[in-house]
Amino acid sequence: MDTRREKEQETSFTKITALLLKSRTGEFELESILFLKLRSLGVFDLGCIGDCKSLERLDLSGNNITNLTPLASLRLLRVLNLCANRISNLEPICSCESLQSLNVAGNLISSTESLQCLQSMKNLENIRLKDNTHNYTNPVCKNPSYRNMLLEMFPNIKVLDGERLVGRGSELYQLCKDIDEALKAGTYKNGQLMELADCKPWVEDGFWEIKRSSNAIIEEACKQFNDVLSECRLLNTKASHMITHSERTLGGKNQPKQYAV
Repeated sequence: MDTRREKEQETSFTKITALLLKSRTGEFELESILFLKLRSLGVFDLGCIGDCKSLERLDLSGNNITNLTPLASLRLLRVLNLCANRISNLEPICSCESLQSLNVAGNLISSTESLQCLQSMKNLENIRLKDNTHNYTNPVCKNPSYRNMLLEMFPNIKVLDGERLVGRGSELYQLCKDIDEALKAGTYKNGQLMELADCKPWVEDGFWEIKRSSNAIIEEACKQFNDVLSECRLLNTKASHMITHSERTLGGKNQPKQYAV
């Protein structure tokens, strides 16, 4: 009964407490916590989370958070996930000078002016304000110039809304995006799906079927392996008989043991 009551209490917390943090991480000291995941707990007040001075990764997604002030003391924080909350002011996290990745998709950020406070963060490489996979967004994302404005504000950013802008994979991402747009443009005409002509396969029938190798070396190796395996099985059988005979001779009362290879 007590266990059930504790589980029900864990599913909903309005304020983060030292007891909650210790029970979730197993740490005795808050300063020892490096990684913390508090998803969908109904958190409204961040409480004493600022005492986790060594925190590097923090996931607070899916809560009811509006005030980020307690996060200002997390100087070592590198990854912060605040998606699906009720946040409109990001100024408190400007003190998180080590922050590299920030996810605030699904909040109440209404303008690019609300993001200007992040421009002083030199290590920030990844910003997400919308997530099409989970249908998370912000009011600011409705601005047609939203993307260009953010790229001007953060010229050194590498990833925006999950899209890699520079570095390994960026060219492939852009190529796939261009191909996808080209296919959509060619498939639809005047808003209607066009009928495509019969398409021919790129390869002949049976091209992808796995064919047995005719290499004589491989076949000989397989044959030798099977011979060795058969010999091992034969030796195992003889060894089992000898062990059983020895146990009976010595008057052992235990059941004969089977040894398998």
